[in-house]
Amino acid sequence: MNILSISKKHDWPSWLDLEFFVNFLHKHMSPYEDAPEDIRRGLEDALSEQEGKGGLIVLGIEEGSQKLIGAVVMLRTGMSGYIPENIVLFACVDPDHRGKGYGKTLLQSAMSSVDGDIKLHVEYDNPAKRLYERLGFTNKYAEMRFSAEKKD
Repeated sequence: MNILSISKKHDWPSWLDLEFFVNFLHKHMSPYEDAPEDIRRGLEDALSEQEGKGGLIVLGIEEGSQKLIGAVVMLRTGMSGYIPENIVLFACVDPDHRGKGYGKTLLQSAMSSVDGDIKLHVEYDNPAKRLYERLGFTNKYAEMRFSAEKKD
């Protein structure tokens, strides 16, 4: 597997349609996927050069081709200490390529390419949780969320 790291829009490979990539992430993160519009917004934030935004997209590409195997999308949080500097936003591998160590390789590449601590969110029943634990992620806190209703 070849690895391609991207942190700016102008580095995006011309052979990879962004909409195809959004659909790749949506499909291969199932059943833990986010909505395509949220994925698209996350990718835009990762590639943004605006102050307080930016991040890294790591692509796993089949050797000798332009076939996407997997990806990791990481964002800078703009914080430090009380909140880690980075968050793994999306991570997935095409099911046809799972169990070959590609997910671990992609995550390790992303982790070694950023400065500071890293956090991620994973559902308790997600099989990828074991991989994250083997890579050194710990479950120190329970995440709690409050969803405000939109008011007209």
